[in-house]
Amino acid sequence: MNRISTLALLVILLFTTAILVGRCSGNNADREKESIVVNTYIGDEGCKSCHAAQYNDWTKSDHFKAMQEPNDSTVLGNFSNVSFSADGVKSTFFKRGDKFIINTQGEDGRNHDYEVKYTFGYHPLQQYLVAFPGGRLQATRVSWDSRQNKWFHQYTGQKINPHDWLNWTGNAQNWNTMCAECHSTDLKKNYDIQTDTYHTTYSVINVSCEVCHGPGKLHADFFNSESYRKGKKPDNKAVYLASGNEQHQQINMCAPCHSVKSNISANLVASEELLDNFIPVVPTTERYFADGQIRDEDYEYSSFLQSKMYRRGVECSNCHNPHSGKTYFTTNDLCLQCHAKTYDEPTHTFHAVNTAGSQCINCHMSQRTYMGNDLRRDHSFRAPRPDLSVKFGTPNTCNSCHKEKTAQWAADAVSKWFGAKRQYHFSEDLIPGSRLNAASEQHLGKLLADTSVPSIIKATALNYLGNISSQTSFNLLLSHLKNGNAQIRYEALRSLMNFPFSRELNVIAPLLNDKVRAVRIAAADLLLNVPKENIPAQYQSALATAMSELNNYKLHQADFAHGNIVIGDYFSRMNDLKNAETFYLRAIQKDSLANLSRINLSTVYNREGKNTEALKVLEQAKKIDDKNFQIYYNLALLHNEMGNKEAALHNFELGFRLHPDNPRFYYNYGLLLQQSGNVSKAIEVLDAGIKTDPNSASLYYALAYIYLQDNQTQQAIFYATKLKKLDPDNPEYQGLFSNLGIR
Repeated sequence: MNRISTLALLVILLFTTAILVGRCSGNNADREKESIVVNTYIGDEGCKSCHAAQYNDWTKSDHFKAMQEPNDSTVLGNFSNVSFSADGVKSTFFKRGDKFIINTQGEDGRNHDYEVKYTFGYHPLQQYLVAFPGGRLQATRVSWDSRQNKWFHQYTGQKINPHDWLNWTGNAQNWNTMCAECHSTDLKKNYDIQTDTYHTTYSVINVSCEVCHGPGKLHADFFNSESYRKGKKPDNKAVYLASGNEQHQQINMCAPCHSVKSNISANLVASEELLDNFIPVVPTTERYFADGQIRDEDYEYSSFLQSKMYRRGVECSNCHNPHSGKTYFTTNDLCLQCHAKTYDEPTHTFHAVNTAGSQCINCHMSQRTYMGNDLRRDHSFRAPRPDLSVKFGTPNTCNSCHKEKTAQWAADAVSKWFGAKRQYHFSEDLIPGSRLNAASEQHLGKLLADTSVPSIIKATALNYLGNISSQTSFNLLLSHLKNGNAQIRYEALRSLMNFPFSRELNVIAPLLNDKVRAVRIAAADLLLNVPKENIPAQYQSALATAMSELNNYKLHQADFAHGNIVIGDYFSRMNDLKNAETFYLRAIQKDSLANLSRINLSTVYNREGKNTEALKVLEQAKKIDDKNFQIYYNLALLHNEMGNKEAALHNFELGFRLHPDNPRFYYNYGLLLQQSGNVSKAIEVLDAGIKTDPNSASLYYALAYIYLQDNQTQQAIFYATKLKKLDPDNPEYQGLFSNLGIR
């Protein structure tokens, strides 16, 4: 593309294969033993003589400048003994002989001199890599703005503790984990889980020819061979992305570095299916706006797959020179390669020619700034919809320019120009579907039934359905397990984690043998707690293989702070509490603010009978974040178990004031209040829970039960009737229905 991203804060690039303790072990599946090509890397110099034009373009690209050794030509920043202060930290930049030195705050809170080992990135900013013990390279946060030629702090206003995960010396700014794979060629992270150290290597320091085209030795050998000289024609099998490649091959080659994704294994498999090696995120509200527009540092892949461009066969190289990364045109001529000239006229743009408002990209590719000064565009190529901004509060490109105007003003202008009726866009259902309320399921079902909706949006709908506990959602998830799109099958399996599925094993088990590795892993994860003997006999072999792949995938995340929480959860589910405790503690060591790890660790301690340790961990978590209802919830449950009902009620009330979205919180708090004799407060709490989740059968059951116990029969019948509509066949509720005469 037209830039190479520097530090990707949340892109998980995970390459772990080492083993911590016995239970972590497991041989790689046979599929993982394949290499992409039986070939070797020869470096860009081996391509130059035959591909001079492409080589010349590449040397002008951000890929070429992705990572370089520091010298007076490659270092852009001012190192002439200048200082820069931001957010309480003073940094000084100077040279010592031919070395570039940064004096700044280190992990101990004091200033030290740090030698620049490599430059990182080029435009619009350049960072610098510093070597730390254990093979780590860390990327500085005080960076050089190569547009305005000045030092700047990427996250102005954030005072980051030296021991914080986000500090430049911490896990979030670690080159080996967060950045290296997409800035060098043939990257091998070589992380040792036992020593928590790296021996990272690469064949070429930057993003060179063989990143996209694969190792070049066989290709070069052929063209230097006697066979070629005698007239044998090449078949291009020894090189990727030769002319004539299909759209999905090119996009899948770009996607690993132009998407937010997790890596499945250090061992890549030869496949044209992206999800054999990577698992891209889908555009949920965790990272995107509710309509699918970019919000966090989301890159291009999951946006482009939403677009009509993708659906109609457009690929990256239609707009970008694949070797220089630059667009072929900087004007509307880029779009007019395919679109009619009428789209470049005021009758369509309603802006004067050659103004910012007349540029296609300013209306159809919204832009956001990342890393302090890196302006990037949304590649979903959507028409401006200020009417949806009015209705749902989502952003639109009209008001990104006309900031002084309202969304209604922009919507009125669009209606005046193009008429009152807008062409349907999937976001009209995706937005209300993302809200996970009583009406969401209908919208999500509509997206799944509409053949014009992009597959990645259908996958997003399935992701959301996992949070709606109903038979309809369950059936929709099951119905997509045989879908031809791997991301859809994957998201359906992940969402089924939230449903009981014992009677559907014959539908789920076949996916243990799916042709795509990510889907097999999701199936194994879903079946992790199902007794092995319950899995149909014909899938036992596939189960063993998929479980091994799952184990490798989980452990592959061990050098990343959150990855250790994922691994801890994995072992906790397997009742391997020793390993669960180990990985939760590793997460806290890597990220001192990792409260999710503390919450889960407290549960492990409780299961081990170590309630004193569990209480201590939760109190530590509360000091870090006193606005997290889950901490108060766990404290309340723990105090109640330890016989301290007063402390339990106190923590429940503190959590209640934070308006939690977990119906179990309201259920447990309400019942404890009822047991303590405070019936009116119990009813208040349970009513609040129903307002939060109108589909929670347990809350209706609790209210009906409390009213019945309190001899308020009509109120009991009212809530029991609603419960009957929600969950009529649940055997646990039949006694209540019978007592109240509800049939």
